[in-house]
Amino acid sequence: MRHRGLVRCHTRGMDQTSITAAGAIDTFLVLLIGIGPKIALVPFLEMTASLDQTVKQRVLRKMMTTAAAVAVVLMVLGELLRALLHFTIGSLSIAGGVILLVLAVWMVLAPPASDSSERSAGKDPMQLAVFPLAVPYLLNPVGIVGLMTISAEADSIGVFAVEFGILVFVLLLDLVVFRWANRVSEKLDQNRMLVTEKVFGFLIAAVAVQLVLDGLASEGVIGPVPH
Repeated sequence: MRHRGLVRCHTRGMDQTSITAAGAIDTFLVLLIGIGPKIALVPFLEMTASLDQTVKQRVLRKMMTTAAAVAVVLMVLGELLRALLHFTIGSLSIAGGVILLVLAVWMVLAPPASDSSERSAGKDPMQLAVFPLAVPYLLNPVGIVGLMTISAEADSIGVFAVEFGILVFVLLLDLVVFRWANRVSEKLDQNRMLVTEKVFGFLIAAVAVQLVLDGLASEGVIGPVPH
């Protein structure tokens, strides 16, 4: 049975050989949540606040290349990995939802930026760029589930090519947002960013719960979940 919940929304309007505009938009929205800038932006600014501009650029490049490389591997080899490890998309959705819920709770309950900066002080910036910035902040559980679902259900080269193009577009959007944030970070209103992070964290928690419910529905544990 194919997973028909949140991470399956990108396949609406898609058949075995084509993808409609609605399907492309759904894929874009899933990837924008899963590998877009919102979850990673505030942690990136906090962890790089004390670094000079050159090091910030290196951290950004490392974060982007790591997230992009993992995303491409999951899109290309996700179905093979799923088959080798013997788990379903439904179980992946449940696991992703649980981990995303933990991240969302941290976003809502995290201490002020100064405390976060102190915790990252003394750590290798390049290591922080890989974890936690690239994974699981930039490429988060929604992205992992979504990319592996694409890998499992893209039934033609044309469909896969369109969805790969959407991934590239989202990554380019990330690059633009993070470069802009890097340049104007000193002028950004930290209090407003903190408030938006808390609000968005609550919304991400709702997405996490939906992932779990969709996974349970896909495995037949509960009935179909309305969206």
